[in-house]
Amino acid sequence: MISPARLFARIDTRFALFYGAFYLGFGAYLPYMPVWYAERGLSPELIGLAAGAGMIGRVVVAPLGAFWSDRATRRRDAILAFSTASLCVFLAHIPAVNPLAILVLAGLSGAAVTGVIPLVDAFAMGAARREGFAFGVPRAIGSGLFVAGNLGAGALISVSGGEAVLIWILAAAALTALAAALLPEGRIAAISEAGSAKAPPLRILLVAGLPLAFAASALIQGAHGFYYAFSALAWSADGVPAWAIGALWATGVGAEIVFFAVWNRFARPWSPAAMLALGGGVAVIRWAALALSPPLWLLFPLQTLHAFSFGASYLGFLRYAADHAPERLAATAQAVNSALSGGLVLAGATFASGLAYAVLGTAGFALMAIPAALGALCALWLVRRGG
Repeated sequence: MISPARLFARIDTRFALFYGAFYLGFGAYLPYMPVWYAERGLSPELIGLAAGAGMIGRVVVAPLGAFWSDRATRRRDAILAFSTASLCVFLAHIPAVNPLAILVLAGLSGAAVTGVIPLVDAFAMGAARREGFAFGVPRAIGSGLFVAGNLGAGALISVSGGEAVLIWILAAAALTALAAALLPEGRIAAISEAGSAKAPPLRILLVAGLPLAFAASALIQGAHGFYYAFSALAWSADGVPAWAIGALWATGVGAEIVFFAVWNRFARPWSPAAMLALGGGVAVIRWAALALSPPLWLLFPLQTLHAFSFGASYLGFLRYAADHAPERLAATAQAVNSALSGGLVLAGATFASGLAYAVLGTAGFALMAIPAALGALCALWLVRRGG
């Protein structure tokens, strides 16, 4: 039996603590910040602007944070700075009542919260390769705490109102900053001035199949736009009760958790490109099937496909970037992917989903099969190249 002291000393435990603390807050931030905005008197139009400001913050700041992380002597520094900035920004929400000030804070919070994700993913994946632990286990703990944050904050809101969202997020942000300080330093070896080290980062990231990997990941992940924004509305219109909608979302995240926990044992023989292709192919099946408004009993097994449409494509890109991007650009590669998949492409897919839902209702899910199929084709091209 491992003693608590030895368990805490393990690097994978420290990453698990960070992922757990971060996603405990992210599970409240992602669905419930609009509730807080409404509590502070923002109109639906301004709430939409606030959500967009957070997405823009992610696109702009994540690459800048990665640029810093890849050039720092310790990878922990950028993660700690983003985590501390996130805590400070949410503290600044407490007195905010002016709509313009709230919009500015929305952009800053989106940048700080989502900007740290590619940094810690790159750090954890590199550490897992060097230290020999399974990256999926700490990440699965993060997904589990995401569900806890979603359910816990929702229960707190039902008892105390929308202002309780900020209390939950602040507590989680403080835990995240503490967990960031406890991460290993992640010292980066000095960059040689010889050879390819002199090459511009953009040129390096445009070789070894990385553009195809960026495209595959962005298209497959971005194809979740309709699901994230309109699945609850679509299922409710089809007669699915509210409790079942929550259970369906929990089923998807639960399948993701299981996949992250076991992939190192069962899916490790798959190449990163093959995992991306698997995620894209399953995503096409998932969105096409959901567009047919299946009965509730069939929605649950279809939700388990989230393990592949999200989980396989997510881990596939992480592994591909770890294999093909140099260590000094690990965070930059992840940040570019984050800005594309969780920023530009997802934003475009969400906008298109709004138009599709207005015209097609639940059948709008089918629109997401198009980018998913294109992403799968990019991944298959990588497979043929030997990725």
